[in-house]
Amino acid sequence: MSMSMEVLPKTIKRPAIERGEANHGWLRARHTFSFGSYYDPQQMGFRTLRVINDDVVAPGKGFGTHPHSNMEIFTYVKSGKLEHKDSMGNGAIIRPGNLQYMSAGSGVTHSEFNPSATENTELYQIWLQPNVVDGEPRYAEKRLADLAAKNTLTLLYSGDGRESSTQIRQNAALYFGRVDEGNSVSLSAVSQLPHAWIQVISGSLSVAGEDLEVSDGLGIESITEELEIMASADAEFLLFHLN
Repeated sequence: MSMSMEVLPKTIKRPAIERGEANHGWLRARHTFSFGSYYDPQQMGFRTLRVINDDVVAPGKGFGTHPHSNMEIFTYVKSGKLEHKDSMGNGAIIRPGNLQYMSAGSGVTHSEFNPSATENTELYQIWLQPNVVDGEPRYAEKRLADLAAKNTLTLLYSGDGRESSTQIRQNAALYFGRVDEGNSVSLSAVSQLPHAWIQVISGSLSVAGEDLEVSDGLGIESITEELEIMASADAEFLLFHLN
């Protein structure tokens, strides 16, 4: 008598320690994918995800005014504060646990500074390629403390704006996960968005036969059956459904 075995989807793990590295003095960065002076032809992105940078900005330092166009940009502050100003007239202090979205569209300029005189700012900056070019720039910010419940996936941004999410210019969905140790959430199989990327913010997770620690990333291709994301320590993470 033969026994059927679970067939797991293909995974592409990106351990935190293997990421590219840059040290500019005021800025220390780890690059999941090729960026700036770090180039690896095997690490050019995952589906429409193009950039995942883990940045540490020194006190009183930051990125001066610079342009972007035709990119969907997400910024998640892990610790410290980030002062944002842009050519759309937006100005904000992004605090830990907040997730900012900027659709650069036809073109926008912005600056990002650490306003503290004593504390570093650590953040994820993530770029997603758009499916519409030269649109009008957009801005939104989510306060996750108000939105994200424990032991669930909270939909924040999506291509169709469903479930009170903010609409973005890509057929994708971005969730925030917050799971207590010993609990799990389900990663659904979505035919229109069959691929996923998980980026760990804190804690540790197990999914699709892979164990993930702080700042690890995992791509999962062609998901056809529901998968469980189990927390082996209290965890927070970003989850992208991608086409």
